[in-house]
Amino acid sequence: MGDNGACSARESVLEEIRAAEKFILVTHERPDGDALGSLIAMQEILTSLGKDSVMFIDGDEFPLPREYSFLSLSGLVETMPADIDRRTIVFLDCGNVERNAAEAFRRPGAHILNLDHHHDNTRFGTANLVVPEASCTAEIVWDLIDDLGVRPTVTIAEALYVGLITDTGRFMYQNTTARSHLMAAALIDAGVDVHQMYRRVYEGVPYGKLALLARGLANVRRYDDGRLTMTGLSAGDFADSDAEESYSEGVIDHLRSVKGTAVAALVRDRIGDGDGEQLRKVSLRSSDERVDVSRIARVQGGGGHRQAAGFTTAMDWEEIVAFLREEVAEQLS
Repeated sequence: MGDNGACSARESVLEEIRAAEKFILVTHERPDGDALGSLIAMQEILTSLGKDSVMFIDGDEFPLPREYSFLSLSGLVETMPADIDRRTIVFLDCGNVERNAAEAFRRPGAHILNLDHHHDNTRFGTANLVVPEASCTAEIVWDLIDDLGVRPTVTIAEALYVGLITDTGRFMYQNTTARSHLMAAALIDAGVDVHQMYRRVYEGVPYGKLALLARGLANVRRYDDGRLTMTGLSAGDFADSDAEESYSEGVIDHLRSVKGTAVAALVRDRIGDGDGEQLRKVSLRSSDERVDVSRIARVQGGGGHRQAAGFTTAMDWEEIVAFLREEVAEQLS
């Protein structure tokens, strides 16, 4: 939290948390480990401070990914509380307000605390604590604990640890810093069992996830001397593998690791979009520091980080391939 602007934003958020009594905590659609970990940890922190706080995740988001099923969802609501107008809204790990579909959070006069680490965050909050150098939003929440006078419980520590290990790729991604490891050490001291957490998050994989991975690897295509490595998963692939939508998590990491790859892309059909236009989710990973995949995603209305981003589109496979080849070539030229 080095510069004066970040310090000022941090103090503003701390003051808001201390002063307000009623909160509702939200994150982005299709929440991942950092989103859920940050959400749950902040809920536990506010509850320990005697605040009236609830977490909101729309019922359509369930079931959540299997690997996070052990996390506590105490204080969760799936429908908007009647007193929403009297609650301070805390957005966690959400680069822009449109990444949560609930209209109640976009009403005029909504009081919003925006805690995030995406460098392209639109600063949509009343107070914005956006720290791009943080490895994850969980790190930003962790940074607030001492000044709020809260001792991290095992529940808080485990939730924050999930956010940390998933967003740093188990400390292997470029966003991993010395501070990431200091945070991990503090969370271990607070009661995290590292081996148990690894088994909960990364093992016990359902067979459907393995079957879907096999299809993803079978569908790999490479373009431009391998600089762009892609695969696709159709609705049929999910059905034939008896796989949930969240089972595609991790497929792209296999593509990213291939020698010569600058950008890896996973194109998958969105499941359950109804009878309308078929939408596809495009996930992007960069393994070449010259390429900012969030810049590519923003062209299509998405966003993310320099090394990991995504967007949703109605384009077909060939159109997506052409778009990505052009964008990657432009950044590498």
